Amino acid sequence: MQRRLTALALAIGALTLAATAAQAQEKVKIGFITDMSSLYADVEGKNGATAIQMAIDDFGGKALGQPIELLSADHQNKADIAASKAREWIDTAGATMIFGGTNSGTALATAKVAAEKKRVYFNSGAGTSALTNEQCTPYTVHYAYDTVALAKGTGGAVVERGGKSWFFLTADYAFGQALETDTTAVIKAKGGTVTGSVRHPLNASDFSSFLLQAQNSKAQILGLANAGGDTINAIKAAREFGINKTMKTAGLLVFLTDIHSLGLKNT
Repeated sequence: MQRRLTALALAIGALTLAATAAQAQEKVKIGFITDMSSLYADVEGKNGATAIQMAIDDFGGKALGQPIELLSADHQNKADIAASKAREWIDTAGATMIFGGTNSGTALATAKVAAEKKRVYFNSGAGTSALTNEQCTPYTVHYAYDTVALAKGTGGAVVERGGKSWFFLTADYAFGQALETDTTAVIKAKGGTVTGSVRHPLNASDFSSFLLQAQNSKAQILGLANAGGDTINAIKAAREFGINKTMKTAGLLVFLTDIHSLGLKNT
């Protein structure tokens, strides 16, 4: 919560970059789009909108002398929905900036719209390092973690403690792919190896076939290049199949809400 309030304070400050556009309307409008109904909803979801509104209220409810209005929407983890909603807010509602939440695919799509429309895009939930590397724009602010940091932090620490051979269970979209790639680079740089990987669809319901491939790899480490509900379900399934007896699981992005959902039995 504190991280989001700090981020919003910085974001509201960034509104001065669009002073001309803001002064042309009666309100300063901020759009917030994230996953509010699926596997990342517990990470942020509707509570993210609540936290942003709290920050707006703490800020006095105004920027540039005008009242701030918060718009919010569920992107359903679909890049096209995120992009079209951002475009709608900017074109028809006069949104001054967009605040993005979880899901890297939606974040990259929204960032492109923001750059095209010359609006500030502030993201604190997506992890792909592409936001501040190959797809970086002057209008994108990427606050908090990214896949490079996660790879060097968790990935590097596991290798240094003897986890030299890895097999990846990867969410098949921008975030998972970036996390696998960045962590692989760290593993190899530290003398480790990657025996293989398998990609699962976002919000997968059955991990059995994927985990069988991981078990057959004979790797020491099962690297989870996913997040939210996918991480929770993968860890539960790994325990059910007894994979934790032959492999150690490395969750590369784990939230406190994930730990609470897993419970002591699975953690």
